Amino acid sequence: MPELKETNGFQYLENSRFDRISIQNRHRPAIAEVETFKRYPHAVKIPLPRTWTLEEDQLTPLLQNRRSLRKYSTEPLSLEHLAFMLWASQGITGQAGRYLFRATPSAGALYPVETYISVHSIQGLAAGLYHFDVEHFALDRLTEQDKAHNVAQACLDQKFMVQAAVVFLWSGVFRRAMSKYGDRGMRYILLDAGHICQSVMIAAEAVGCGGCPVGAFYDNEINQLLQIDGDEESILYAASVGRKFLKVN
Repeated sequence: MPELKETNGFQYLENSRFDRISIQNRHRPAIAEVETFKRYPHAVKIPLPRTWTLEEDQLTPLLQNRRSLRKYSTEPLSLEHLAFMLWASQGITGQAGRYLFRATPSAGALYPVETYISVHSIQGLAAGLYHFDVEHFALDRLTEQDKAHNVAQACLDQKFMVQAAVVFLWSGVFRRAMSKYGDRGMRYILLDAGHICQSVMIAAEAVGCGGCPVGAFYDNEINQLLQIDGDEESILYAASVGRKFLKVN
């Protein structure tokens, strides 16, 4: 539909896409760097406590230990652990009228982000591409071939992604949010993707895995793999997940 493609939000997405030809000669704006931390040298500084008491505190070590992981054990993931990560990403957690709330927030409870996975090594699940059916908490099989190499190639040939047990691929259905919020809807869609990815990273840590968020990919190549058109729906974000190597004492 032309009204979607004419919005500022869609034009931003279109103008920031990567492909193998334009990436070589893409103009990069000469934007000066800034300091990593913002400081208020004249403000009164109040130190915060570094010890806190929380009943059955299980979250702190997960946040403390989370790091982007690019080396994975060859040990496969269990289907239960994958299901837990999918639930943490967008699992339904409640209902109010016609709204089905999920484990991560979304502007207007519209949930414009779709989850796909490229399965490479999951116990009891054939390799291939799948779509996460949130409504029925199930997977829709899209292909029966292992696409790990194809996904890695489309993610700027980052070889570590081939070794991951699973790669999460998140797309945005733009009309789902922008029909209500207009151009600002694009901002909300990108925020949603960030919420979802962080939840998956923490869930992965909880089951002895690690992950690496990936924002570098050739958009149209991923879209073609997922059989989505790139206009009404397009790739936004990705993350590889695999088991950590066991530490030897």
